[in-house]
Amino acid sequence: MEASHKPVVFVVSDSAGDTGEAVVRAAAVQFEPRQVEIRRVPFIGDISDIDRVVRSVIERSGVIVFTLVIPELRDYLIEQAERYRIPHIDLLGPVIKTLETALEQESRHQPGMIHKLDEDYFKKVEAVEFAVKYDDGRDFTGILQADIVLVGVSRTSKTPLSMYLAHKKFKVANVPLVPEIAPPEHLFNVSKHKIVGLRIDPVKLNMIRTERLKTLGLPDSATYANAQRIHTELQYADSIMKRIGCTVIDVSNKAVEETASVIIDMYRSK
Repeated sequence: MEASHKPVVFVVSDSAGDTGEAVVRAAAVQFEPRQVEIRRVPFIGDISDIDRVVRSVIERSGVIVFTLVIPELRDYLIEQAERYRIPHIDLLGPVIKTLETALEQESRHQPGMIHKLDEDYFKKVEAVEFAVKYDDGRDFTGILQADIVLVGVSRTSKTPLSMYLAHKKFKVANVPLVPEIAPPEHLFNVSKHKIVGLRIDPVKLNMIRTERLKTLGLPDSATYANAQRIHTELQYADSIMKRIGCTVIDVSNKAVEETASVIIDMYRSK
């Protein structure tokens, strides 16, 4: 694939696909700032479902990562992937076969056993859907319904944090702070204790944005990565956070998991 092309990984599963997506995301982090598009294709039930997936993968020159435990479906997908020379990775097959040999017992070949459809599971699903719906200020009404609201300038990890916290069952909305756009009044009408401001070192932010422009095929001289522009944005964001009176976390040298842990501890203490 060309360096400027955003690779697409289709995560195919006869269950929810959480396991496959988690593995792909963990691997994709190693290639930042390059971005990988992940398309989850859950609850594959028959061969016709696989045929539809294969057609989509061919159209996008994609990669297939799958967690199919039903032998017939797994074998058919491998057959089709090899037929059309599609890069593919079987995440569970080799592990299951090895365990069958070690335990001298055949597996159940039953999908979805890792997820019990209980209240806890549905809370996680609801939180993830919430994070997607109210990501990047798409709908400011989410501020009123959220458990946690993240604010900050572009490229301060608002979206990755929202998704990570959602998997911990927190409903998270995030709002970008841009000097030319007035912040939504909802930010000043809810408890400041559920709002978290994300601050970042200007030099670090410049590096991140410059790399982002490169992946988009744009010159690093664009205003987005201009040092003065970044300074202006950060000053503006600081003024809004001060006005709100919210807790502010410096994410300059923190991993998403580390920042999320701090936020969760804060949330539970309040």
